Amino acid sequence: MDGEGLIELKFRLADGSDIGPTKYSPAMTVASLKEKVVAHWPREKENGPKTLNDVKLIHAGKILENNKTLADSRLQVGELPGGVITMHVVVRPPISDKKNEKLRDESIGKPGCSCSIL
Repeated sequence: MDGEGLIELKFRLADGSDIGPTKYSPAMTVASLKEKVVAHWPREKENGPKTLNDVKLIHAGKILENNKTLADSRLQVGELPGGVITMHVVVRPPISDKKNEKLRDESIGKPGCSCSIL
């Protein structure tokens, strides 16, 4: 492909920084884009995504579905030919057991109730 028909995208992170812009084929799936975001995530940023399931891509207020292609997902109205499309990246925070550990630690020292039936 000689660059005709390619879609130029950049990915806006929560802190306002961007990944890209880079050109992609309209046939590329959203899942493939998420893999690119995970692979190109800036190493100096904390709480980066570990897998593509940790990432949501949002364009024009809509969360894009993994099985859709760029051609299926992108909004045609109002886009200028040759313009860069910005997609927002939302990363699911890592799930930790700190909350469970805290609850367990707090319950160890507290007196409990016990009943005896005679």
